[in-house]
Amino acid sequence: MKKSMGKRIAERRKELGLSQDVVAKYVGVNRVSVSNWETDGKNGTSPKGANLIALAELLKCTPEWLLSGEDEALKTEIRESNAQWHPGFELWDGDTPLRDDEVALPFFREVELAAGNGSTFVQENGGCKLRFAKSTLKKSNVDPQHAACVTVSGNSMLPVLRHGTTVGVDTSKKSIIDGEMYAIDHDGMLRVKMLYRTPGGGVRIKSYNNDEFPDEFIQPEKMQEIKIIGWVFWWSVLNVWNN
Repeated sequence: MKKSMGKRIAERRKELGLSQDVVAKYVGVNRVSVSNWETDGKNGTSPKGANLIALAELLKCTPEWLLSGEDEALKTEIRESNAQWHPGFELWDGDTPLRDDEVALPFFREVELAAGNGSTFVQENGGCKLRFAKSTLKKSNVDPQHAACVTVSGNSMLPVLRHGTTVGVDTSKKSIIDGEMYAIDHDGMLRVKMLYRTPGGGVRIKSYNNDEFPDEFIQPEKMQEIKIIGWVFWWSVLNVWNN
């Protein structure tokens, strides 16, 4: 008999020696919510959106495995050995022609989104672009004409987005879906945050690093301070060797 999502969460949590309190603090919910996630009865609930992503990261698995339990053995194997050696990188520059399955998105280095308190940093662009497979954009329903890449600064979105993370933004998607990440212009500050709608037409701005960066609440009468630039559909980060 296939295990339920609640059963998978509970078993994986116990395998890692984590308490419900630890899970609750990491994800940013209360312990009762975690207990409800692990309940298989009719009153049980399940993590969604940003909560699901944070939970999967803490439990060292994928959101897909938590949701469906499919390929459990394969995913366990991937957790134990998640790398495959390749003989090198395929080098290319701005003059290298695009393949048929590729598209180049503009990389606006002069705009640095702040995942901390917010900042605007001007830097020469130099025509830099970032290559994407067309299939990658298609999976996220992103039109290349409405997509661009920018750099995140600050540590308010740790552990998901580190300082220097590159994010892809779809500027055609501005409607708020609770728990999704968006690039926003907040009264002149460019930031990347999770957004939640509040009663009356306001917005709650949430950081993953909630201990250092508490939630911010924008009241309906001050919504003119917020301009949604677009939905964050992709992110990646490059580690820097400090020797």
